[in-house]
Parts: sequence; C-alpha cells; structure tokens
Amino acid sequence: MPPTRQPVVVIVSGPPGTGKTTLATKLAKLLTLPLYSRDMIKEALFDTLGWSDRQRSKELGAASATVLFTLLEAALTAGADCVTESNFRRTHATADFRRLIDQTGCAVVQVQCVADGPVLLERFTVRSASAERHPGHCDDQNAAEFRAELLAGRYEPLDLPGPVLTVDTTDFQTIDIQALAAQITALLHRPGTA
Repeated sequence: MPPTRQPVVVIVSGPPGTGKTTLATKLAKLLTLPLYSRDMIKEALFDTLGWSDRQRSKELGAASATVLFTLLEAALTAGADCVTESNFRRTHATADFRRLIDQTGCAVVQVQCVADGPVLLERFTVRSASAERHPGHCDDQNAAEFRAELLAGRYEPLDLPGPVLTVDTTDFQTIDIQALAAQITALLHRPGTA
C-alpha cells in the first residue's frame, strides 16, 4: 500500500482589511479546496444568536475560533487539503496550529497579507461604515483597538514549519492570483512539503 499523503493547510493571514477574505476565497476556488474562515463562522453565529456590542463580538469570535479549529482538524484528519483565513496573530494562533499539526500530521503553507499602513487604516475606516461589513463585528467601536496593527501594515508570520509567501495587498489589482495559486500548487505537491 502506498504511503499516505500528508494533508496541507494553506493559512491566509494578516491584519484586518488586508483583503484576506477576498484573496482566500479566490485561492480556494482556483485550488479547488474548501475554505474555512473564522469570520464566516462568526457571522453565522451573529445571524443565529444575535449581536449587540464589542464584547459580544469578542465572545462569538472566541467561539468561532474553536469551531474553526474543530473543522480544520476534521478535514485534515480525513486527509483533505484546505484553506483557512483569519487575522491569525503569532502570539495567539501559533500554539493552536502547532496542536493541529501534532493532531493531524499536516503540513503548512502560510500566505501573509501585508499592506501600506495608512492605506490599511483608511480601508478599515471605510469598511467600518460600509453596509457590506456585518454590523455584528462592531468595527465602528474598535478602530482605536486596531490602530497600531493597521498602521504597522503587517503581522509576523506564525512560528510554524513550512514556507511563508508574502503578498502585498496595498493595490489589490496588481496581485497575480493565478501565479500565487500556481506557486501554492507547486508547494502542495512538492515531496517533503506535502
């Protein structure tokens, strides 16, 4: 019997407003992989359980993270590659992904979204007032909380084994998503990586 192929999780991360969801959705489609997004789960919880303020948003955010890692574990244990997306912070999410690697034997490819800080702050401000953003996030109440992160324009990658691909999303129109998908596909099928 041939050896079992190591499943891979493609982690799309970066500060709020870097276009992670847009990028992850397009990559998942091009790679024909399921996408597990914390905000998709969180917004479903908002619609099911209701929302009120920033504290409620944080509570449902924590619940969403637990659901997200449960879904990732199930997919990877079954041997399926997948894409996940959120603003995964090195200090918070590294331990969660290390547990996931230990539990499933998966490999990791990180796609780290970065952008010019002032552009990111402006995007976040505009998005906060947009009807396209779910009101349960209460972004209008958390601009001060995220200001330093937004102006920095980047997060440190998670402290995990595997390649890290950095994508500058300052001007989203300049991103060659097809080329990025091809690069990830090559990593997914390289011996030793996947």
